[in-house]
Parts: sequence; structure tokens; C-alpha cells
Amino acid sequence: MKKLQITALLAVMAFSSFYAGVLPADNTSVVKTVADAIKWNSESIDVGKIPQGKPKIIRFEFTNTSSKPIIIENVAPSCGCTTADYTKEPILPGKKGFVEASYNAAAVGPFMKTVNVTTSDSKTPKTLSFKGVVAS
Repeated sequence: MKKLQITALLAVMAFSSFYAGVLPADNTSVVKTVADAIKWNSESIDVGKIPQGKPKIIRFEFTNTSSKPIIIENVAPSCGCTTADYTKEPILPGKKGFVEASYNAAAVGPFMKTVNVTTSDSKTPKTLSFKGVVAS
């Protein structure tokens, strides 16, 4: 039994030095690295009270923190009451881009809307949101 324990201990010690160079030393994950390719100034904006009948433009700005250009491939508002505009050219590393949502403030009352943004960096859309209250 003692031989088995010593063999197991030697095996653990032998492989621990092998895996020490393979596994990350800190808690940084690959998912976090990909997610950090775009740094949004804000992913949710509260516009407060806005007047009825006057469209409200909400601007989301971001910085490309990756080492390669990023292209916004698709911007999809959650409803027909919102239209979107965005940076059309590739956003170079370290440069800024934007997504704008124009909300048609036709109905009085509180609202919360989203815009899904798909980029060349990630095929999983990023959801940006904005909320407020339309006052008459």
C-alpha cells in the first residue's frame, strides 16, 4: 500500500510541472478576452423624461481594444418604433465607433428598448438597452 501511495505522489509531482506551463497562471479566461475586444462606454442608458412626438437619439460609444479591425455586421432594434445607425467602416485597434438608436416617442408612458449588435469579433449579439418615460 505504501508503494502505491509513493507512486501516486511521484506521478502527481511529475505531471504538475508539465501542466504548470499549460494552464493560465491567473483567472483570465478565453471568453473574457474575447468579450474585452470591444469596450462599451455604457451598455444601458436611462434617458429620463422625453417629450411625446419628438424622436430621441440614444448614442452608445465603444472602443476597439483588440489588435485587429472590428466591423459592425448587424444592428437590430427590438421593435419598429426604433431605428438604428452605426459606424459603417472598420474600427481600427484603439479607435472608437458608435451605435445610435432613434426612438419614436409616440406613446406616453415608460419604455425600455433594446438593440442587438453583431460584430466581426463575435457572432453572439451584444444587447444594448435604453429606457425612459415619454411625457405628454
